[in-house]
Amino acid sequence: MSGPIKNSRGEADFMVMNKEKGTPLKKEGDGGKMSKAMKKYRDSCQSYFWQAIFEKEISYIARELKGCRNILSVGCGPAVIEKGLEEKGFDVTGLDVSEEALKGAPGSIRTLVGSAEKMEFESNSFDAVIYIASLQFIDNYEKAVWEAARVVKQDGKIIVMLLNPDSDFFEAKRKQTDSYVNKIKHLSLTSIEEAIRKRFGNLRTGYCIGVRGNQVFESRNPDLAAIYFIEGVKK
Repeated sequence: MSGPIKNSRGEADFMVMNKEKGTPLKKEGDGGKMSKAMKKYRDSCQSYFWQAIFEKEISYIARELKGCRNILSVGCGPAVIEKGLEEKGFDVTGLDVSEEALKGAPGSIRTLVGSAEKMEFESNSFDAVIYIASLQFIDNYEKAVWEAARVVKQDGKIIVMLLNPDSDFFEAKRKQTDSYVNKIKHLSLTSIEEAIRKRFGNLRTGYCIGVRGNQVFESRNPDLAAIYFIEGVKK
């Protein structure tokens, strides 16, 4: 039995394959309450540094999503970047395994608690699937990529932003015991790229978003670029 995801306005949107497995989440303001840790994270997102990072990511993704409308963001967390994409006219759905993280998502973003390795969306549902610094934290990234290819439409796009483990930014974060980068599960960019290449063609790769201290700037330098991107089109 299928069931629709509903956004904060109560409108039915994409179909979920099994209603009981996918859990639509209430947003903050209509019943969702954030823990102190999540509130601290949300507050940190408002810092000048992270706002600069998000602005670069949003601008890059919006440019590369030209021609797409319905976007699935996998591992969206509190949907900060997704909100920015929505403001640029995209229709965004956020998926995350953490209900706690999704409680901080803006009410205008439709969200679903669920696994990247076994998405509850029907096939050919989205124009594009994006992973913003999330794929490396998923247990089985190969299954996640396979699912992305299933739920995206024919000739649909995938955009993956990976943390660059060779960057100065990554090395600095690694030294902070409470940093999120210490939860990363996969460091090999080549292995992830090969998994994507099996299901997506016309791959384009490279480095972007340089970070030096609190400075954020454009850079293709592997030592300075915090992000390695992979883009492709469904075969």
